[in-house]
Amino acid sequence: MIRILYVEDNEDNVYMLSQRLKRHGFDVLVARDGEQGVETARREKPDLILMDLGLPSLDGWSAARLLKGAPDTRRIPIIALSAHTMPGDRERALAAGCDEYDAKPIAFERLLAKIDSLLQDRTAP
Repeated sequence: MIRILYVEDNEDNVYMLSQRLKRHGFDVLVARDGEQGVETARREKPDLILMDLGLPSLDGWSAARLLKGAPDTRRIPIIALSAHTMPGDRERALAAGCDEYDAKPIAFERLLAKIDSLLQDRTAP
């Protein structure tokens, strides 16, 4: 089963998206802030991370940099999720090490396509 780490501090978002992902057959781990996200990723080695960028204690940009800078987590794909839709936000997320970016509110089918694409890229020879 594919494990996704969802790093998000908003309870409503956690409930809604994690339930939809579970219905699609994913095992979902949840971290409530960037520090917990980094710790959980290092401990659990998920197949993919959904990272909110506007997090307390350690924001998503910093958490992505830490994960991509560590040998044991650098190959885990990260999709940045953000309500920040200003010009340059996508580029800033990618520069921080995220592999993809999606704006909130989440269009679930579009997000699934990005997840599938990144997981296929990861398993390609």
